[in-house]
Amino acid sequence: MTESHSPHTCKSCGNTFVGNYCNLCGEKMLKPVDRSFKTFLSNILVAITFADSKMFKSMWLVLSKPGFLSREFAAGRRVNYLKPLSLFFVLNLIYFFFPVIQLFNASLQTQLLSPLNKWYQHLIALKLLHMNMSVSSFQLIYDLKSPGFAKLMVMVFAVVASLPLNLLYRKRSRYFTDNVGLCVELACFNLFVNAIMLSLIATVFRVGGLLNETVLTITFISTNLYFLLRASHTFYHEKGWKLVAKSLVMILILKLSLEVYRTILFFVTLWSM
Repeated sequence: MTESHSPHTCKSCGNTFVGNYCNLCGEKMLKPVDRSFKTFLSNILVAITFADSKMFKSMWLVLSKPGFLSREFAAGRRVNYLKPLSLFFVLNLIYFFFPVIQLFNASLQTQLLSPLNKWYQHLIALKLLHMNMSVSSFQLIYDLKSPGFAKLMVMVFAVVASLPLNLLYRKRSRYFTDNVGLCVELACFNLFVNAIMLSLIATVFRVGGLLNETVLTITFISTNLYFLLRASHTFYHEKGWKLVAKSLVMILILKLSLEVYRTILFFVTLWSM
């Protein structure tokens, strides 16, 4: 009897069925090809959705039970939730309409706060000379172009941040795409908490001036440490001192991943001008 004609137990409703889809709830039986990176990329192209009850339920799980949504999807229990990629693109769209907080979208002024700012200034000077343009005009055009590229490239952050997870949790029997999925959930968390909500707070209460680099860094570390501690326990079943140690290591990796993402964004934007 072939695999497709063998009976399977649905991970969502417990029904026994034959074939690739549960005849009661429609849950799909996961195969190795469904976890391939090629399939992951193809899912990005079709990850467009409408805001419905699944979106709010999934967003609440990301906030209240970090790692749970990724664990459900990795286990094949998917029909009850919105795809993390779909949730990510919805939040991404909302964020780039109101880019008050410079998290994934980075203006030229924010980019020049990078440790590579001396090199950036040299490249900008060469570009200004080549384009025969003033600094103010260059900055205006850069800040108009950058959000468009940032919206398309946030997945770079998720992929880069997921790479160390394959080493930190290599004994946890997780696929590469499972780790990327967790980082997509983390990106959703950051978009909602550290971008959208902070932007709303800054706008409504007019406290944007108080959200300096120090305050934003402390907020970023605190919120992401909460997510990583909860998610590592839920998704990888990590406990004790290893849970704390690996979460702290991941905080440093996230900061580095964000810098890598912003560096790539800088060069893509600069190249397009």
